[in-house]
Amino acid sequence: MTSQKSLMKAALDTRTHDREDDAPRDCSAKRQRSDAKAPLTLPVTPSRYDAPFPFYRRPAQLGHFSLDAQRCYHGDARRLRYYAPPPVEGPSPGFDLRDGYRDRYVKQDETVREGLEHLLRWITQNRKQLQTEDKGRPLNADFVTWRGHLTKVLTTPYENQDGWLLAVSLFRGTLYISEVETEAARRQREQRTDLLKELMYMGYKFEQYMCSDTPDGTPDPTGVVNTNEAFCIVIRTRLGTHSLLFSGEVDCTDPRSPWPDPPSCYVELKTSKVMHSPAQRKSFYRHKMIKWWAQSFLPGVSRIVAGYRGPDGSIVELETFETMKIFQLIREDPGCWKPAVCMNFCAAFLGFVKKVVTEDNPKLVHLFAWEPGHPVSFTVHRDSEHTFLPDWYVEVLSNEKPSTPHIPD
Repeated sequence: MTSQKSLMKAALDTRTHDREDDAPRDCSAKRQRSDAKAPLTLPVTPSRYDAPFPFYRRPAQLGHFSLDAQRCYHGDARRLRYYAPPPVEGPSPGFDLRDGYRDRYVKQDETVREGLEHLLRWITQNRKQLQTEDKGRPLNADFVTWRGHLTKVLTTPYENQDGWLLAVSLFRGTLYISEVETEAARRQREQRTDLLKELMYMGYKFEQYMCSDTPDGTPDPTGVVNTNEAFCIVIRTRLGTHSLLFSGEVDCTDPRSPWPDPPSCYVELKTSKVMHSPAQRKSFYRHKMIKWWAQSFLPGVSRIVAGYRGPDGSIVELETFETMKIFQLIREDPGCWKPAVCMNFCAAFLGFVKKVVTEDNPKLVHLFAWEPGHPVSFTVHRDSEHTFLPDWYVEVLSNEKPSTPHIPD
């Protein structure tokens, strides 16, 4: 079995590319190609993308689905939670984020690589609203992926620690993007310290303190924290010339939001260490806020509520950020990140993928790799372990007319 380390090395060495995408082929659907050959790499330097903000259509929610305590898919909103913050007036909330860590915590099995599975199930159940008049292209989307994968791409120009691997396949005119765990990420996951594991739990516990199961309910922090459970929305939008269909988990909806329609009504909940100096806040804006912004901006989530924790693991302060106003907090810092650079790079990456991946074949996978200090590059894998589109999905979308799909349990 090919190691992740060797895959990253091969992808980062542009001399070892197997240009199988230039081989003769006979496909049911083909992407229009230019006469010029696709480039082998994509530069990442932020200054190359320091241009006006690209067109980004207001995200529209097409649907939603839930994952239950056993991580089973349901095409409904049963896991939607409601924002229920403490009173604005009064002392700090004092939420104990360590409570329940030892005895009321069910963790998702991170060794199970789900890929796009849940999103693909939603697609098969909602094909009619995704149809096009092009018989060779059943989905009205250039790209299908998870919001988290796009978030990684957006933040790449300013990332200096963690690389990524993204697998891409072109099937019936749509490009599917699925993440592959790098060796470095696997090592980090397997070697997490007890402190880091507890900090991860605290983020989920904060959500339990801030959310209720009904619009007029109150939070119940005595329950079990189960990270298998999730409520996910499905978003359609466009970045430049690229139409996107992606899904992402949202923490809760605000039944009293001034923006009642989804996705603006959703609230993202975050935790961070309490800050005591301007230097700490500057570092927070530079290094953490970029990921918070990207995660919420992409699906159109309007607000981020941060809970600042003290050394004892209790919440000492809450702060609300409006996603569309975050740039105002960083624009006076010349060394800080720029939203336009993030979005322009993402648009360039999607264009790079379109130029490279031209053979319509669900068994053909292009692995796009990036490591800090290097450009984005790729390797080609045919009928390999990296194939990620399930046979049942390929079968369903190969049918010309939408039908009730046979999806394995």
